[in-house]
Amino acid sequence: MELPVYDTMFEYSRTEPARPYRVAEPLRHAMRERKLLRIAHGGSVRCLDLFAGCGGLSLGFQAAGLQPWAAVEFDALAAASHGLNFFGVNQTEHTRARDVSVSPFSFANDFGVSDPSTAVDVLVGGPPCQAFARVGRAKLREVADHPEAFKLDHRARLYLDFLAYIEAFQPLAVVMENVPDVLNFGGMNIPEEVCDVLESRGYNCRYTLLNSAHYGVPQMRERMFLIALASELGRPVTLPAPTHRHVLPSGYEGTRAVALKNLGEDLFKGGTSRFQRPPEGSEDLPAAITAEEALADLPPITLHLEGKLRRGARRFDELIRYSGPPLSAYGRLMREWTGFESNEGVSDHVIRSLPRDYKIFARMKPGDQYPQAYELAQLMLEEEVERRVGADASESRKHNLREQLRAEFVPPYDASKFPNKWRKMEPDAPARTLMAHLGKDGYSHIHYDSAQARTISVREAARLQSFPDGFKFCGTMNPAFRQIGNAVPPLLAKAVAGEVMSAIRKATQ
Repeated sequence: MELPVYDTMFEYSRTEPARPYRVAEPLRHAMRERKLLRIAHGGSVRCLDLFAGCGGLSLGFQAAGLQPWAAVEFDALAAASHGLNFFGVNQTEHTRARDVSVSPFSFANDFGVSDPSTAVDVLVGGPPCQAFARVGRAKLREVADHPEAFKLDHRARLYLDFLAYIEAFQPLAVVMENVPDVLNFGGMNIPEEVCDVLESRGYNCRYTLLNSAHYGVPQMRERMFLIALASELGRPVTLPAPTHRHVLPSGYEGTRAVALKNLGEDLFKGGTSRFQRPPEGSEDLPAAITAEEALADLPPITLHLEGKLRRGARRFDELIRYSGPPLSAYGRLMREWTGFESNEGVSDHVIRSLPRDYKIFARMKPGDQYPQAYELAQLMLEEEVERRVGADASESRKHNLREQLRAEFVPPYDASKFPNKWRKMEPDAPARTLMAHLGKDGYSHIHYDSAQARTISVREAARLQSFPDGFKFCGTMNPAFRQIGNAVPPLLAKAVAGEVMSAIRKATQ
């Protein structure tokens, strides 16, 4: 069985497709040329964000000159954050959570658009890698061209839905973001296979690995980016040149090496043709933004050390005023980002209550991880035992007291099994990768300032991701941490968006 192919606008728009379809090349070309003509006459370049989260990609593309048009996000609080920041609190269609399985025709109709191909110029998103890898060993192109593939393997559904949006909206450019492991995930080079599909739809494709620290983000976050430009643009895919220099730690280089391991032995085609090596920055670039540059101007938090930090959900209902002017150019950018200015302070500068661990945090050195923290906890337990019973007390008495106090001083995790569970940030380097797991405990990012002895706040996490201070996160502390940890750093997204915007502008001049 073959996919139905639409040859004319009448066939394309008369009914909503009930199953996968293809747009014939002449019609596809006409749709894209229509977009180019509208932009050439002064129209904005509009962006649709799939798997949008709270909007890191959307914010970066907006900063590069594109106009967010809508987003698809299934998490209710992340969808609310996206809608609030880009469309306003009263825009219920924009703040409503949706699953990507919603037909693109129904989705467009929610915004008063009957023909999706007229609505969007650029489509971006970070679909879960399982949406591709779990299709199995069959090539994604073959799955994509099968009209009932979801019956063969329901796990192919997300991939088919992603492709359905591309087919319906016919964007001039597609940008896909994901973790580096998608280059070697379940034995598949997923970006290569996606490129194979997109090239059959009339796109020129390239993919690479980029680290956010090289693009002005105070965080070492490695990500795969795939950029696809419609052949109608007549432009080659270019990658953003680094703006900052930083030598990545060995762990990051190792992760990159594993991801790149199979690039030369594509499992299906015998060779990789679309991977482009990450661009290298020159030695005269400014150094990467450090954690201290990113956070030093935010008000210190010490209430927890005074026993005044309440337990329970942390809400963002109290303005915490800045204690002084920005101390770095980065701090100024976070306060003055166009459209997200923050003049007085922030309301989400809140932290977790972790009373057992404050003293450990205070004594850890920058760069220390869980083994060092565990040793400190053991040492402090011994100090407390001797303080209470004296150094000359019997070993039996010391042992009994030690066991009584252990839970008050020592974390319960095996230091040999969880070496990376904790980490105290270095003030003079970018932070390590923020994860969605911040929504659980935050030990991966302990503040470098020992006088504050705490994990980072929601706003500090946002700053490390390059979200401006005026960007709001819906929900309470834990969901906000999760949204931030899942996001694409906006400044990294802006760098990629600049290349896409340049290609579109050059094609419409």
